[in-house]
Amino acid sequence: MTVFDAIILGIVEGVTEYLPVSSTGHLILAASVLGLGNDAGGADMTSIKESLNQFEIIIQGGAILAVAGLYWKRLRTMAQGCVGTALPKLATRESRIGFGLLVKLVIAFIPAAVVGLLFRKTIKEHLFFPGPVVAALLVGGVAMVLLKGWNQKKIEQYHEPGDALARLTLKGALLIGIMQVLALMPGTSRSLVTLLGGMLVGLPPVAAAEFAFLLGLPTLGAASLKESWDVFHGDSTTFQQFVANLGGPLPIIVGLVTATISAAISVKWLVKWLGNHTLSIFGWWRIVVAGSFAWAVYAGWIARS
Repeated sequence: MTVFDAIILGIVEGVTEYLPVSSTGHLILAASVLGLGNDAGGADMTSIKESLNQFEIIIQGGAILAVAGLYWKRLRTMAQGCVGTALPKLATRESRIGFGLLVKLVIAFIPAAVVGLLFRKTIKEHLFFPGPVVAALLVGGVAMVLLKGWNQKKIEQYHEPGDALARLTLKGALLIGIMQVLALMPGTSRSLVTLLGGMLVGLPPVAAAEFAFLLGLPTLGAASLKESWDVFHGDSTTFQQFVANLGGPLPIIVGLVTATISAAISVKWLVKWLGNHTLSIFGWWRIVVAGSFAWAVYAGWIARS
């Protein structure tokens, strides 16, 4: 992997991670277009592909940093809420709202965390292939196009003053969490299902997106940290092989930085877009990407398995 490859993958990860288009599908396509993992010159292809998959998960840390920076005030109120709960004399209305949001995020995080831990290997073995990815991209895209009218009503319906996330119920948070389980299937898009789940329980699109961003911190953070731990705290041979397969430490650093910057830009744009537009444009984009993905498999650019 060259620095240029790392920049491209970092941009793709950062831009698509929080858009409802599936970052996994886009990363697979981007890696194939760049020729990564296709011809190792006689090297161990399994090892190189595994390192590439680990790299793609690790650079999610950049997208996490972007959201943490953009929503620092939310994170601060949640931290203040924890302090206020432990020391009631220090509690304020803002800190209580922050603690309530933290509880909702924990509830929403649990379903995917449990299912992911129990079925992680099974999902990797049976779903991380072009067929399921293309199907998930296509189904999600068609659904978003068909739901355009409902989405528009959600945009026009909510003009209540105050913090919409404060009005989210624990039951609503659980439903969003259950929806997030669907995102364990590659190509589905965690952002898509949490956005739809948020609107389904009554959140306006912008608030649903904000909850999806915040929910991504523990969800993506857990996956990124685990992959990083396995690589950097494994035996020295594993770490050295990982770095060697990627062409040194520089691509890893560049990928993280690029993903952080591009994710920050993508999140700010999406929030602005959702205030006045539906998700249908992303639906059409998913349909195009699904067709491109299918063609790439047919043409032999991407392996069928």
